[in-house]
Amino acid sequence: MPIRNRFAELHPEIAAWRRDFHAHPELLYDTERTSGIVAEKLHGFGCDAVVEGLGRTGVVGVIHGKGGAGGKVIALRADMDALPILEATGAAHASKTRGLMHACGHDGHTAMLLGAAQYLAETRNFEGSVAVVFQPAEEGGAGAEAMVQDGLIEQFGISEIYGMHNSPVVPLGEFAIRSGPFYAACDSFTIKIRGRGGHAARPNQTVDTTLAGSAVVMALQSIVSRNADPQQPLVVSVTSFRTESDAYNVIPEHAELRGTLRSFDEELRQTALNRITDIARLTAESYGAEAEVIGDEIPYPSMSNHADETAHCVAAASAVAGGTRVNPEAPRVTGGEDFAYMLQACPGAYIQLGVKTEGGKNHGLHHPEYDFNDEVIPLGCSYWVTLAEQRLAG
Repeated sequence: MPIRNRFAELHPEIAAWRRDFHAHPELLYDTERTSGIVAEKLHGFGCDAVVEGLGRTGVVGVIHGKGGAGGKVIALRADMDALPILEATGAAHASKTRGLMHACGHDGHTAMLLGAAQYLAETRNFEGSVAVVFQPAEEGGAGAEAMVQDGLIEQFGISEIYGMHNSPVVPLGEFAIRSGPFYAACDSFTIKIRGRGGHAARPNQTVDTTLAGSAVVMALQSIVSRNADPQQPLVVSVTSFRTESDAYNVIPEHAELRGTLRSFDEELRQTALNRITDIARLTAESYGAEAEVIGDEIPYPSMSNHADETAHCVAAASAVAGGTRVNPEAPRVTGGEDFAYMLQACPGAYIQLGVKTEGGKNHGLHHPEYDFNDEVIPLGCSYWVTLAEQRLAG
């Protein structure tokens, strides 16, 4: 079944919703405007239930099939939050809030799921029920975990849950997915180094935190090369090095490093976290300094697709785009995705929808010039409804 004709008709309207969301970005859990619009539209579509405030500002709409309430329930999830980035697209619908922008396409995800919800409420060509889940705080706030903790799965009796993300590295109109670990576990760390400050002309009277910190940065790179199985992907990146002094002639008393760890295997993840602490502490000590390692308050686990549900996604995507335009063995992604929490609580899978155009700029996610490609809206909406109808076929 290809793209639904109804979405060709709805395309301008859904694109207008998307651009409105883009112009009014909201961070983390502060999605009151977006959540309010979503809830209003779900009521207007005739959803059988609309629940607000799940996971603080999340929204869930329930659509019963032709047999009414009862039977199997599947969930379709979209994220709503934006990023603290100064937009540089120059688009007419650019962010009206300086310093915030939809640089990851969550505006498109929300609009496409709304379009699918409208269609499903109109047609109800399925048995059981569909729960459309609109989640806040994917970008670092673990909104998926908050919704799960608020009883998302139990309250709605969800037996399968599915997610989708646009990808500027996958060709326009194609899909990519893989079974098992797909997105990396994400841990951040801060290393605080304390030494003895003093005049740079008399380094022998100091404990140089810049030198100790530099050694720590270099030593941390041994984790990937010497502690990880070469067959297991692992990333250790130090992304910030700060001291309390900007003077050219002062050795600072304190230095601070920040970085991130990306992994797919839980045992390797724990090994790497332990090695970061040991290496930082012992390397700093070898230079006469002290190091304290502070871990992430909200670490994201690796997002791992369930095998059966991955196959269901492949079937739905193939029905819409054609089998040759679906990659079932997509490369792993070292970015994080908090849909991992939902997949830990319920069987499901997560798929990528390509938005890369030939000859286009194709800015990456989280880039200040990134903008969601509205051309893909009918395909994304068609995928959602096809997946729902296939999984809830009578």
